[in-house]
Parts: sequence; C-alpha cells; structure tokens
Amino acid sequence: MIYILQKAVSRPSEESDSMEESKADASELLPKENPGPVPLSVRRAKQLISLFTMVQNPNMTHLKLGEVVVLPPLWIRCDGSDPEHTYWLGAEPLKAGNKIVGINLYMVTCDGPTAYKTCFANLEELKMQHKILHHSSVVTTKGFAQYELLRAAAIEDTIVEPESSIYVDITWNTVDKILETPPLISAATLNIALEPGDPRSPVYQLYRELQFLLALAEGLKTGVTKWPEPLEPESAVELVQEFVADLKKKLDGSWVSGNRNGMEKIRCDTEAVDSSIKSIFSERGDLDFAEQLWCKMKCVSSYQELIACFTLILESLEHGEIQPWIHHGSSSLLSKLIQQSYHGKMEAVSLTGITPIQMLLEIGLDKMKKDYVNFFIGQELATLTSLDYFISTSVDLQEQVHRVQKLHHMLEIMVSCTVLLQFKHESLFPWTQICIKYYRENPLDEKHVFQLPVSSALVKKFYQDSHPEVWKVDISSGHGLKEVKTMWQVSTNPPVEHKMSNNTELK
Repeated sequence: MIYILQKAVSRPSEESDSMEESKADASELLPKENPGPVPLSVRRAKQLISLFTMVQNPNMTHLKLGEVVVLPPLWIRCDGSDPEHTYWLGAEPLKAGNKIVGINLYMVTCDGPTAYKTCFANLEELKMQHKILHHSSVVTTKGFAQYELLRAAAIEDTIVEPESSIYVDITWNTVDKILETPPLISAATLNIALEPGDPRSPVYQLYRELQFLLALAEGLKTGVTKWPEPLEPESAVELVQEFVADLKKKLDGSWVSGNRNGMEKIRCDTEAVDSSIKSIFSERGDLDFAEQLWCKMKCVSSYQELIACFTLILESLEHGEIQPWIHHGSSSLLSKLIQQSYHGKMEAVSLTGITPIQMLLEIGLDKMKKDYVNFFIGQELATLTSLDYFISTSVDLQEQVHRVQKLHHMLEIMVSCTVLLQFKHESLFPWTQICIKYYRENPLDEKHVFQLPVSSALVKKFYQDSHPEVWKVDISSGHGLKEVKTMWQVSTNPPVEHKMSNNTELK
C-alpha cells in the first residue's frame, strides 16, 4: 500500500479567495470521481515531504508524537514548475523489525517530448553529476531496454491481435553509452499477453468451436442457450442425416471408397486453420463417432434442431441400423448408449429439458480435450501426466469447460511463439511448463502477462534495428542502506500521466 497525494479539485462555485487556495493545497487520496490527477506545486510538495519525514523520525522527541507508527510510502504529484521539471516526489520509510532506521527520498524529473537523440544527456556527465551529488568516488551502471516484438514481427495475415502484446525486457551490467543496443550476454524476459479471438489467428476456427462449447455450458447453467447463426449451406439435421446414411451403407456393405460425398464432410475444424500452422496443429485422424457427430452438430442453430439430430441418432442406434465405434474411456451419456447398443438393449432417454444440451456439451468436451492434448503431446511440449488436471472428468462439467479454456489460452500463446516469433522447441518446452504451472494454481485470466525467460540472442533479430519503447540506465553507489541511485530513462510514452504528450519516434 502507498499514499498518493494530489491537489483537491475545486467546484467552480467554490473558487473564491485565498482561503479556498489553502484548502486546495490540502491533498487527498486519489478521489475516483476526479476527471484526472491534479498535481501540487513543487514548493508545496517539498513542504509535505518534509512534514512526512519529520513525523516518521523517531529522534524528533520534542514533538511529543508518542510512539512512531510506520506509515506506507508517500508519493506526491508535482506540476513540474521548478527548473528541473519535477513531477513526483516520494518518501519511503525503511524498517528494521518495527523500528524506522531511515527514509528513502525520491525525485522524478521529466523533460520532452523530443525526437532527437542529440538532446539527451551524456552518460559521463550523468555519472559525474551522481558523484558530485552523493559524494561518491566509484559508481556502477546497469542497463534496461524494452522492445515491442509483436509490431517488429508483424506479418500480413498472421496473428497481430489488437488486445495482445509481446514485449521483451532486457537487462545488462556496465553501460557504455546512452541508448546502446543490449549486448548478447544480457538477461532477457519475454512478456506475452494474448487474448484469444482474433479472426486472423491460425487457431481461430478452434476458438469458435470453443465459444459454442461455452454457449452450451452457459445454457446448461442458466437455462438460456445462445445458438449460433447458421453459416453452413446445409443444416445440422441434413449433415447428420448424410452422416447416418453413410454409416448405414458401411454396415450394409454397399459403401465404396469412391463415394466421398458424405465422408468429405466428416472432418475436424483444424482442417480450416491457416496453412502456416498445419504442420504443427494437424488434423487428428482418430475421430470416433461421437467426435465426428460433434463436428456435424456444432452448427446446430436451435433447440428443435438439436432434438431432431439426437432423435435421428438414438433411433438408428436402437434399431441396430448403425454400429459406430467410440474411444475407450469416454464417459458421455451418448457413449454409454452406444456401448449399450452393442448388446441390443438401450436405456430410454427423454430428449427434454437440458438433457440434449448436456449430451452435446459432453461430446464436444471430449473432442476438444483430445484436440489440445494431441497438440501439446504431439509437439513434445507436455506429458499426459502434466495435462491430467486439464482433462480430468472428476469435476463437474462447468469446471471442465473452464479448464479447457485454459488449455486454449496456452495453445494460443505457444502457436504465437511458434508461427509469429519462430521460436524452437528448446524455448517452447520450458515456457509451456510455466503456463501449465500457472493455470494449475490460478483461475483463467486471458489478460495475464506471462513472463518467460529467453536468450537475448534468440530475440536479437527483432530488436537490433528497432528503437526501444523504454531505455534506461541505473547509476548507483554505496551499499545496503547507504546505497544511492540515479536513474535516467527515455520512453516513447509519457512516464507520468499528468504530463501528457504525443508518442514521439526517436531520430
């Protein structure tokens, strides 16, 4: 927790005299109703910082303040009216147990915007200023740079999601000059936040399939199902009729391999993915009857159509007109009915209420779980044991759907790193383990920024000819409580929100 102080916003009717100005100087803690932060004058901010440090000083016994209570850090917005253009002043009490042993003081100055590097300070000048100000003889430097990889790697018709970001943070010791390119021995971290749903994503069709699954789960929970708009030229009922007709021909022995009219439609959505990813997200060749049925019925557009499809399937099973095969271990109601049909006796199922919705949700869940497992295991990014949490059937259907959403988010991240950034298995494998660990312990968060370690040599091609979004150097001296630091930073966006300016490209 920290305290942030800013000037109280006055109503027009209250702006009258010097008394009101005095009240305006009385700061308050971030009023949410304000249209924007209003800073204090630098002079007033310094007075408040002095008061804060005074009441936090245990040696000020003459003030008779009693036992000193350690307060959270204090930060004050400033208007930059002084020659140094100060926009923040801060004070942070230092504790040893429950006692205050010192206070760190901060001053943040800001200038710009500028488009010319010639306006920047010289590194040797900054080091000399630090030595003079803090009476230091020896200083050390540490560099930091942040680059945006999503824009650098953008290719036409690939993943460039508007709500997504991929940055790399790079740190290194010993800086030689301002705005130097990070050396290859630097430490780098990939910061990736990808929100699924961009139509240009190579796995967008799988995302749409997942959205229908979520709609079924919501309908099961609330009793109101949002059916998708018909997009196929044939209805779900017609597709299921053709599917059943082909299975009957197989059973009768009249089906021949040349008749592809119906069989061509029995396919997984992964056939529709972008060609650039087919090599890593290939169509599964082991779709059982229930999974193929899901591929037909995922375009169902009404409750009545849903009942008609399942009625056709159950009647065909009951009369022995089809004898489909299913994967071992499936726990869906439809799979149980199919197994019963092998013995010529099926329990009666009433296709009313939420039953048909639950039946469709179950076969969709089974199919999509196998899709994701097929990708992660096929690419040698995970083991079945590590994915067990995500495909477990020991939890209710709603939780199973929630975990499948997590699988899809991880898929989007790995596909982006593979197709867009062209990272190899040696990087993808440990990153997948980081994502798995996070989602085993946390709820779904599609805005979460995953921090993935990466060799700076692997990302050099993205930033070597680019300008950084942020570049800074830390100049420090002393150790422990006596350490003092000067930080100089340049960024493409205003470092303080109450100093607004347009994004300026460096030249």
